[in-house]
Amino acid sequence: MVISRYHKIDGLDWIAVPLVPYLYAVDDVSQVPLTVDKEQVEALRDAYRREHLLDLAPDKKGKAPKGEWTQLVGSSYDRTIHGFEVTSTQEQDERFIALFNDRNNVGHFNLLFHNCADFSAAVMDIYLPHAVHRNFIADVGLMTPKQVAHSLVKYGKQHPEMEMSAFVIPQVAGSMGRSHGVDGVKESLVKSKKYLLPLVVLSPEITGATVVAYLVFGRMSLPKDATIFEIGDAQVTDAPKVAAPRSGLDGPRPISTDGDAGERQTGGQQ
Repeated sequence: MVISRYHKIDGLDWIAVPLVPYLYAVDDVSQVPLTVDKEQVEALRDAYRREHLLDLAPDKKGKAPKGEWTQLVGSSYDRTIHGFEVTSTQEQDERFIALFNDRNNVGHFNLLFHNCADFSAAVMDIYLPHAVHRNFIADVGLMTPKQVAHSLVKYGKQHPEMEMSAFVIPQVAGSMGRSHGVDGVKESLVKSKKYLLPLVVLSPEITGATVVAYLVFGRMSLPKDATIFEIGDAQVTDAPKVAAPRSGLDGPRPISTDGDAGERQTGGQQ
């Protein structure tokens, strides 16, 4: 099960989606296409929406509505996803479910302090306390997908007893735009001529400090020996119910969490 936070989806703060639909917008691994184009992806997502997500994303004038509901299904058509795996105990899983059952599942998305990466950090803190932290130098205190990954890589090296491993879910082949690496806050400034050149003219001192902050604190590389995740080899036991109720978690314990801390067309790890 994938637990994720996206902005403005039926007023919910988080939503639980079975793994196969989350990745490929189909119910069964036998239905996963080998290659796709934009029209096929839209058709797959809309078919799944009509079957399972009408409560979250109802028709608008007889057609599929616009909005971020598309992020809930078919993520592997848009991006390559990098993940990390650790072993959890039954007690940790029960604590996670109990904590989420006690929360009101009402969205209050905030880009600065309550974004999707913050959600990933909050979930990981239940299993790995203090493993994920903000970078006030490279990201000016904002939590970003890259910082979540950076923290987990560092934590895994510091705690080999956790036996943390990395895996990659490749983007599905086809004519969809290829995903690329995500950048941190200051890294985005350094790599963008649109912002960097005017900043050099206006304030060369700040520009220099920004570049140094990126070079010293903002760069990272993901594990090179990450396992390729084969969905056909996974034992998927997700319940058919897609959207968790507003007040808690319905269905079996989650086997994956997501706060966009992977790779996507608008940013991610590569």
